[in-house]
Amino acid sequence: MVRLALIRLASAIPTLLLLIALAFFMMRAAPGGPFDSERVLPPEVQAQLEQAYHLDEPMWKQLARYIGGVLQGDLGPSFQYTDFTVKELILQGLPVSMQVGLTAMLLALLVGCFAGTVAALRQNSLTDHLVMGLAMTGMSVPVFVVAPLLILLFAVGLGLLPAGGWQGGGLRDMALPVTALALPQIAILARLMRGSMIEVLNSNYIRTARAKGLPTRSVILRHALRPALMPVLSYLGPAVAGILTGSVVIEQIFGIPGIGRYFVQAAINRDYTLVMGVVVFYGTLIIAFNFLVDLLYGLLDPRVRAS
Repeated sequence: MVRLALIRLASAIPTLLLLIALAFFMMRAAPGGPFDSERVLPPEVQAQLEQAYHLDEPMWKQLARYIGGVLQGDLGPSFQYTDFTVKELILQGLPVSMQVGLTAMLLALLVGCFAGTVAALRQNSLTDHLVMGLAMTGMSVPVFVVAPLLILLFAVGLGLLPAGGWQGGGLRDMALPVTALALPQIAILARLMRGSMIEVLNSNYIRTARAKGLPTRSVILRHALRPALMPVLSYLGPAVAGILTGSVVIEQIFGIPGIGRYFVQAAINRDYTLVMGVVVFYGTLIIAFNFLVDLLYGLLDPRVRAS
């Protein structure tokens, strides 16, 4: 297990450095700059700003400077939010994104796995077709369609919930964005769990357990559930990272002050350091959660530890 962890960590560092380099050059290739505005700045002021933020240096030197700062935990200053550093802005939006994202992921995990298991146990029945039909609908309808429909139904039509805003992050504030964020994940997890559970239920050791007279509940919980969760774990790595950093669409529609909203504003304003900071943070989360998934694989499947 220790060897597996060391191998994964060794591959994570070059992956993160490659991500930083790609994001850096893609941001510089985009038209416009962080100091472009409707009012054209005098050339000497433009030159002073570029010198202050080291934008007048060669690209390789800027990249080396940025990577050096990242390795020290410094994501640089924001070009647009001049009173804040990128690290401070991310830390401001992270608690809100975590609150919404973790709640949505937990809801999706419970409902999706339960629905997928029920569909697998009743394969090719009306229940199975109904669950998979709803799952396909949930995967096909985009979030930017689901969210306005929820607002029209529960906020405008019934008046039960607020249409947007973030007044302390209470249950009423979270209900609609969490539901809109969780629905696609529920659909994906239900399909993953159904396919995995059907494959496990058709395996020889499950047939043996049933032949011994074990009740269905014991077969599912003690023998089938753990191996059936393996594909779900593989998906949860990047899914949890993505949902933690917040859905850009959801945060924009519901006016949630999370990381995704900062990312949109930074991209519009060509705030290089803030966009880069969010990308680095998001990439780090994906690598970290994939690393945790690999460790969980080793705990759940002895064959991974043996190899």
